[in-house]
Amino acid sequence: MEKSWAELTPQERQEERFRHWLELDIKFASPEAEALYRERVTRFIKAIKLEEPDRVPFIIPAANFPAFYAGGNLKKVMYDYDELKRAWIKFLRDFETDSYIGAGLIFSARVFDMIDYKLFKWPGHGLDDNSSSYQFVEGEYMPVEEYDAFIRDPADYMLRYFLPRSSGALAGLKKLGPVTPFVGIPAWYVMQFGDEDIRKAYQTLLDAGEESMKWLAAVAEVDQAALTSGIPSIWGGMSGAPFDLLGDMMRGTQGIMLDMYRRPEKIIEAMERMVPMLLAEAVGMANASGCPIIAMPLHKGTGGFMSDKQFRTFYWPTLREVMIGLINEGCVPMPFAEGNYELRLEVIKDLPRGAAIWWFEQMDMAKAKRVLGDTACIAGNLPVAMLYTATPQEVEEACRKLIETCAPGGGYILTGGAYMDQGRGENLHAMMAAAKKYGVYKK
Repeated sequence: MEKSWAELTPQERQEERFRHWLELDIKFASPEAEALYRERVTRFIKAIKLEEPDRVPFIIPAANFPAFYAGGNLKKVMYDYDELKRAWIKFLRDFETDSYIGAGLIFSARVFDMIDYKLFKWPGHGLDDNSSSYQFVEGEYMPVEEYDAFIRDPADYMLRYFLPRSSGALAGLKKLGPVTPFVGIPAWYVMQFGDEDIRKAYQTLLDAGEESMKWLAAVAEVDQAALTSGIPSIWGGMSGAPFDLLGDMMRGTQGIMLDMYRRPEKIIEAMERMVPMLLAEAVGMANASGCPIIAMPLHKGTGGFMSDKQFRTFYWPTLREVMIGLINEGCVPMPFAEGNYELRLEVIKDLPRGAAIWWFEQMDMAKAKRVLGDTACIAGNLPVAMLYTATPQEVEEACRKLIETCAPGGGYILTGGAYMDQGRGENLHAMMAAAKKYGVYKK
């Protein structure tokens, strides 16, 4: 008799998700593409489990690069979904890789314009038309006196407070009454939707949602092109550290840094409130995509941003809760440790064996291998500057050194220390060639 999902151990759930990832229902372009897909997924699964695959797997470190490689720019693909598809499909055809990160991070500028989005600047909207990336705009979108309102009912807070502040065209939502009315007559709650400003905000949401579906169709077409050609996705969903999400979007860096001294208990209470919601959201994404890997960009926990004591008090506990929650559901958290995490190695190794991928930007990779090698798969960290300025021969040599340092015994994924937006395409080819040349495990 087969066990139910609830009866499975975390390791059994991981194995079930790996099996599903390996056997996704895909109509491959050819038997060769199907074989390549299974070969590549198996390569990542073995690396995650700290086993030796046939060779070191490779994540191509390209974010907005396909837009420029195809002769356009970021602004063009943000506004023109056909150009988005053309650029990314050309990139997929021209670069052989073990995995891909799709076009889902190329947000629709049309939607941003419609809602008057405040948290980003993008090419043609606050940035030069030829800018190669976005710029995040921090602000105090949650004043300190509203911690309790957020903790009491996060969904209500996001709708009635955060959205009207972060998206100018949704300002009418601030006139809404509480969205969880347990006392009262339903007709009283419904009446507020007769308000002109509220109706206008909801109409904007409906229109932006319709536009978003057009963007999503283009992204899905790119994803399908990758999968059918035998290239698996390495991102099944996204999540993050509660401290970052609270500090990036709501309190701002200055606000949350002051809060660590002035109201530490409120930060911790708010972050704990976020954990189950982040977990449910990420698991839902993994279920929908079929890929168990959850990307987790980390921002404010880097060395130099906060002390070791602050990291252990404010940053790591709830980040670890989210990661353990994902692991218990059979998912594989993949934190991208921005900045220098060498000071954090002894802390972050406190995870189950073979259950996570740590992707490093700046790191002594030999030390990371010594400290984490028996616990987690490590990835990184070819300097992104090399992808812009070095020769292919220099890139190949740097990759060789990384492989020789990190690959023995398994548990290593070759990739960049960050993604490049522009740069030299031949250097991406050199990285892939290095993985094939130097990353083969001898049986």
